[in-house]
Parts: sequence; structure tokens; C-alpha cells
Amino acid sequence: MKVFKFGGASINSIDRIKNTASIIQSFKGEKILIVVSAMGKTTNALEKVVNAFFEGRKEEALQLFEQLKNNHLDVLKYLIALNWQKAENQLKEFFTEIEWLLHDKPVRSYDYYYDQIVCCGELLSSSILCNYLAEEKSKAIWLDVRDVIRTDNNFRDAEIDWNFTSQRMTTSVAPLFQEYDVVITQGFIGATDENESTTLGREGSDYTAAIFANILEGESVTIWKDVDAVMSADPKKYPDATILHSLSFTEVIEMAYYGAQVIHPKTIKPLQNKNIPLLVKSFLDPTLQGTIISKESSKNLPPIIVHKSNQVLIQFKSKDFSFVEDKPIQQLHDLLNDIKIKPNLSQNTAISLLCCFDDHAEKIDQLAQAASNIFDVEVERNLTLLTIRHYQQDSIHKLTADKNVLLEQKTLQTVQMIMR
Repeated sequence: MKVFKFGGASINSIDRIKNTASIIQSFKGEKILIVVSAMGKTTNALEKVVNAFFEGRKEEALQLFEQLKNNHLDVLKYLIALNWQKAENQLKEFFTEIEWLLHDKPVRSYDYYYDQIVCCGELLSSSILCNYLAEEKSKAIWLDVRDVIRTDNNFRDAEIDWNFTSQRMTTSVAPLFQEYDVVITQGFIGATDENESTTLGREGSDYTAAIFANILEGESVTIWKDVDAVMSADPKKYPDATILHSLSFTEVIEMAYYGAQVIHPKTIKPLQNKNIPLLVKSFLDPTLQGTIISKESSKNLPPIIVHKSNQVLIQFKSKDFSFVEDKPIQQLHDLLNDIKIKPNLSQNTAISLLCCFDDHAEKIDQLAQAASNIFDVEVERNLTLLTIRHYQQDSIHKLTADKNVLLEQKTLQTVQMIMR
């Protein structure tokens, strides 16, 4: 059994959905589990719905959701003919699930409502793709991943209950392949033991594919993207980026740790543990070689660049010039755990600690306010975190020209710089 993951770009239009279906159908006779993301831009649109709802703008939230509903129904109308009513009814069930919530008032955390609403994107896209494949006579079945992947209630960054999930996959997913060639499900989402939807972190669909492959003993995982292969940098930002046809698990997990968007940070471990190769292929041209990620060591790699914008640098400074080690740092770590935010880089001096974060505005403001009881706090936004693996001195000079480097950390293989 193979596991395929299709991201939002691969299904963001009628033609793209047809193209994705043709890729799946080209593996006729094989057993394939398909993990699907939301259609392109849908997650962003649903985030706007969440924001409007949580801020008390109910009518705006309903209006934004109505636009999203109509967009998906229009796509369905042009793809499905024979079983259109059945396919439409399935979408309407998901619509009702969200609209019921939007007519209420928020009484729980933002992250809770984020997960209940945003998960709709994957449910809609996977349903449309499955119904289209059925229309094309493929032996495909739709699976609600929330019935299979059990998580804790750490909304927006949920942890997997591996024991429950393994048992459920073994008993309810594996037998489906006795009757069907293709099982289609959703990436990025799961559910608590109280059937509340959760998400696994942004780009978590890759992780979902790895979970299925690990438990079901998949022979490989293929992530279908709109690039020819994994590249040494984002070619939109760095035109000189080169293709990397083979990478080791170790190298990719380092890249993911530093924020490379090609592979989700949690994806590699379930695959490495069972030596399941990960392929990155182009859905625009499936004949291209792509990239294979395996246990084989990486050699002669060029500088690999990870660029993270919209960063915040916070300086936590001792109020009375005492050392920040021990108790103050432990207090700060407790705050980070409570707020559920992780630094991308940290560095301490005798009386201060510097931390760089993604700018999740609500959490940054919460952290700064809470930490001000312990430290003098300074916050600077709109920064860039640049990471270079296998750096060369000339590459550092080139990439930092005309930039003000506020903080630098360097090891033998990796340099990180926060820049203004």
C-alpha cells in the first residue's frame, strides 16, 4: 500500500482536481491511501471566518462562510453529474456543522474555535475529490479521519494518541482495502475523545500521511507538490536555488526543525522509525525525478537556505541585574508551556534572554504581558530569521548584504541570523 498526500495547490481548481484524479488513476491496480489538504486559500479564508466569529462579528463570519460554501458548490457542480445530489448533501452536512457553531457566541478559547472551523476545509476538499473519482468509476471510499486519529485537547497543535489511533486504523482502515483500491481521507486534523475536532499544526497533512504509513506499514509516502523537487531554498525568494534529488532523513529533519516548509517537522520520525522512504514529486509533471528522502546519507550538499519572515524578537531582561539563570528562566519556560508557544531561536547573556518567535499576535501579547511581572520586556516585530545549512562565508555575505543582523548563532554546519 502506498500513501499519497495532495496539498491545496494540487486541488485548487477544477482542472487541478481532474489532474490529481488522473495521477491516482495512473496507479491502477495498486492500493493507495490518499491524504488531502484543503483547497488552495481555503484555510486562509476559514481563518478569517474564525477571526470574525471570535471578535463578535457574527454576520460577517456567516457572510464569509457563505462565500466559501458557494465556491465549493460551484466546483462540485462542474465535476459531478450522475451523483451530484449525493455529493452535495455530503458537503451540506459539513456546512451545517460550522453554521451551527457560528450562530452561537464564543465562550471558549480562540484555538478551540479555530480547530472546529478550519477543519472544514479538508472535509470539503476530500469529499469533492472522492465523489469525482467515484464518478470516474474508481473504487474509492471516503473516510472521516476524525474517527481514526485520536488526539489530546491541545487545540491547534494536538498530540497523537498512538495506541488508540493504531488500534482504530488496524480494525477500521486496513480492511477497507479488501473492497476498495483507494481510501481518501483528510490531513491536518484529528479529534479528542469527546469528538471535538483538533488540528496537528500548520502543514500537518504531511504528518497525517506519515502516521498512516507508519501504522499501516506503507511501502512509501509521496507528497505531491507544485515544485519539481525539494530545493535548496524557496525559488520565489532565491532564484539560484538548486534541486536536491536525494536527502537523508537526518538532513530533512534538520531542515524541518529550522522551519523549511517542504516537510512538516513531525513527519520524518514515523517514517524513519520504520524505514519508509518519502518521495516529493511534481503533480504538474509526474514524470520528473523529484526527491527521495531515505536513510541513505546526504553528500556534497549546497548551502540550504530557510527564510522565515514575520518574526518577533523579545528580550527578557532581569529587573534587578541578577543573573537570569535558574529560577527566572524556569519561570519563563513555564510561561511558554502555558501559552503554548515555542521560540525559533534563543540566546542568553548574564542578565537577559533573547527569544525569536513566529508572530502569533495574540500569544506574543499574552507572553509579553505575563513576563513583564518577572522581567523588563522589549519586543521588536517585522524581523526575518535566516538559517543556512552547509554555509560558506561568501553565501553569508551575499544573503546579509544591506541587512542589519541583530543576533547570530553559528555551528560547524548551520548559521542562524535574525535580521532587520
